[in-house]
Amino acid sequence: MQVTLLGTGDTTGTPTAGCDCATCRRARDRGVERSRFSVHVTNERTDESLLVDCSPDFRHQFLTHDVPLPDAALVTHIHFDHLDGLGNAYRVFDDLPVHAANEVDPVTGESVADTVRRKYDYLDRVRVHDHAPAERFRVCGLDVRLVPVDHPPLLCYGVVIEDPETGATCSLTGDTSYAIPEASRSALSDPDLLLADAIVPASSCEHHPLGGTHYDADGVPRTFGSKHMTREGALDMAAALDADRTRLVHVAHFYPADEAFDDPLAVDGERYEL
Repeated sequence: MQVTLLGTGDTTGTPTAGCDCATCRRARDRGVERSRFSVHVTNERTDESLLVDCSPDFRHQFLTHDVPLPDAALVTHIHFDHLDGLGNAYRVFDDLPVHAANEVDPVTGESVADTVRRKYDYLDRVRVHDHAPAERFRVCGLDVRLVPVDHPPLLCYGVVIEDPETGATCSLTGDTSYAIPEASRSALSDPDLLLADAIVPASSCEHHPLGGTHYDADGVPRTFGSKHMTREGALDMAAALDADRTRLVHVAHFYPADEAFDDPLAVDGERYEL
């Protein structure tokens, strides 16, 4: 299983358009990018690939990185930076199965699968497949599960992708606070590669109207506001999940420039063989 990080940034990416902060300048100087979130997973045994989340930067990502167009896609939640790239299916695919959760969100009155189906009803090339949370399903020869995480106010899901022949596993926390339910933590645990939401360092919580939450024993916030893990929270989560290797993703340009590109913060184009 080959995992390529097509997009490792948050909703504005790094560099952010129109931004001249030290971190965005550093990214330009280094020639690195964190475009909006998306992950490409290839099953080299079957020569098929799965796209996790459809970034608005879809076209740029597939022109920039040497990966094939996916045979199927999966959507974790309905925020635009994870979904709106699906419009690129127009004239690009003859057929694109899209997998999403069937749990009805009390906020929207429809499931992620329903929202995808409604929003892209004009794309006859897109076929939406509904799945219950935690249900194991086979796509591109890989076993996949969507597991509930905590990204208020909307429902959001982490992802577990396992090669049924080799046992290699990649877990994605999805967009989430530190309050991932225990059952989902169990499903996400022991991965060969963990991709963990780490939008900002904990020190940035002082700038959020809600501050931080889910403090550790030393008073360090593991959640920025209510929706995303801090770097410190993501690393604590990686330890709790006993991840073999961890890359921090969904990273904002609010990291100080001298920290913004340190390990284990990921940048676009990283590739891992599991």
